Amino acid sequence: MRDDELTFLAGRHPWDALPGDVLNALRPELARLTVEKGQTIYTAGAPLDGLYFILSGGVEVTDLTGSQVSVLHAGNSFGERGLLRDGLAATTARAIETTKLICLPAARFEDLRASQPAFRAFFDRSRAAPDSGLQPPGLAQVRVDTLMIRDPVTCTVETTIRAAAELMRDRRISCLCVLAEGRLTGILTLRDLVNRALATGLSDDTHVGSVMTKAPRTLPPSAIGSDVLHMMVEHRLGHLPVVDGDRLAGIVTQTDLTRFQATTSAGLVGDAARATTVDALAQVTARIPPLLVHLIATGQRHDTVTRLITDVGDVVTRRLLTLGEEKLGPAPAGWLWLACGSQGRREQTGVSDQDNCLILEDVPGIADHPWFRDFAAFVCDGLNACGYVYCPGDMMATNTRWRQPLAVWREYFRGWIAQPGKEAQMLASVMFDLRPVGGNAALFEGLQKEVLKAASGNSIFTAHMAGNALTHATPLGLLRGIAVISSGEHRKTIDTKHNGVVPVVDLGRMYALQGQIDQVNTRARLKAALAAGIVSARGGRDLIDAYDLIAQMRLEHQARQIRDGHAPDNFLPPASLSDFERSHLRDAFVVVKTMQAALMQGRGLLG
Repeated sequence: MRDDELTFLAGRHPWDALPGDVLNALRPELARLTVEKGQTIYTAGAPLDGLYFILSGGVEVTDLTGSQVSVLHAGNSFGERGLLRDGLAATTARAIETTKLICLPAARFEDLRASQPAFRAFFDRSRAAPDSGLQPPGLAQVRVDTLMIRDPVTCTVETTIRAAAELMRDRRISCLCVLAEGRLTGILTLRDLVNRALATGLSDDTHVGSVMTKAPRTLPPSAIGSDVLHMMVEHRLGHLPVVDGDRLAGIVTQTDLTRFQATTSAGLVGDAARATTVDALAQVTARIPPLLVHLIATGQRHDTVTRLITDVGDVVTRRLLTLGEEKLGPAPAGWLWLACGSQGRREQTGVSDQDNCLILEDVPGIADHPWFRDFAAFVCDGLNACGYVYCPGDMMATNTRWRQPLAVWREYFRGWIAQPGKEAQMLASVMFDLRPVGGNAALFEGLQKEVLKAASGNSIFTAHMAGNALTHATPLGLLRGIAVISSGEHRKTIDTKHNGVVPVVDLGRMYALQGQIDQVNTRARLKAALAAGIVSARGGRDLIDAYDLIAQMRLEHQARQIRDGHAPDNFLPPASLSDFERSHLRDAFVVVKTMQAALMQGRGLLG
């Protein structure tokens, strides 16, 4: 086994917790394997040779039914479930590309578990995985501040690479956070030392600032575990600093993240990030319906499911943006691609069209430049090919109206707020859900706060927006029973989108305007409004519960349709529900209707 491979292994948890002499003693026993694309490493039910660790390449893991459990890449290990149970493989593992592996013999695996507490704790956690081979849920519901290492080891840009290497060796860590004037300015990893220092022959008194990764990607403490995993997979990172404002709060490394439920969605994210054609991206998005079924089947909440599905859509969008730039060449000016609608709110389901726009740098004549016309067409056509169908209302960057310089966008919002006609209300409703996806995010930073402040201060505008929020009625009859669609293709169903979740989306948007809340996600808006006292404690809690029930039933309906081999939609037949479910759904609609009435009366009270 080569030194660089042992170094790579030593930089991954739990191997990094092994004493140096223990790790070195393993060297002659670690078998190095090369597996060609399509070759099976082991099959379910077969005796396992040991624990496998991926040096490079990729491995697909499937359960007894042949359903994909996860896609693993460099730094991941697999096979432990069978070793912990009876020595027989619980899943089937197959190389999806030429893959280099290390195999730790089963006997040595048991020895390490017996003698090394950190090694044992790491792998014993995987025993919670169900026998089907599916990963246990949980990562998508864990905040980053519960996963991160607090007070990470740091150095300064003036630290020498020799001193940094000694510090990493002594502390048995694989990276250092680099600070300048107390703020994070870079990160130094073992890979940086190998590739940028040792391999290039730099003197050991070279400063860290010359070889570190500058301006590293970060996440806030409020992010969730799947945000870490998705960012690591998309950008091939091994370490992610956690930053709270200007303060370095911690760091998250590749440890047991891939053993959680988000692994399946991370597989899609990883495949999308590596796709080189629109067809390849379409193959990734074709796996979203099974992902939705899997997430619902494992008990994930609606907001977790839609967040994970939207994460895939975001990566697909960013990959199309990159492919568009590669095809057309450098852009003639700065730009920012934004999502609105369900993608903007991170609420995509199994049925999503595309809603997007472009904010351009303020350069004379830039809106008419053919580069941006072709760029928007490439991305929107690609999204359509991936199943995000063209917006029926033409709310897309291909529409010149929604592909304008920042100054024009400011005028748009000023005009809608100053003269809140019917069209202005509709457009403002869509545009208040904007979220940057790719490009220069600075083009949006001041705009959102500016618009929220102006809108909340205009009582005429907010009154019109409140009226617009009531255009989507709940499906309640005269006696507050559930009223179904009476004719047409969707007869005897209720529209769980336009008459279910959308009324709550509208309420959440109104609360955000009233309180200048910068969150875009509906549930986050409701919680923020409750915390800020914009709605009463009773009304706010009941509305969140009602929204959770309606949104969950919508996704469960879509999951059932997918399992039955049908395309998912939003039309739920109440007759398919039990009396208990119908009763609670009706109560949820009553809550929403009551909160709509409270909004028109200028209060957030319920009852």
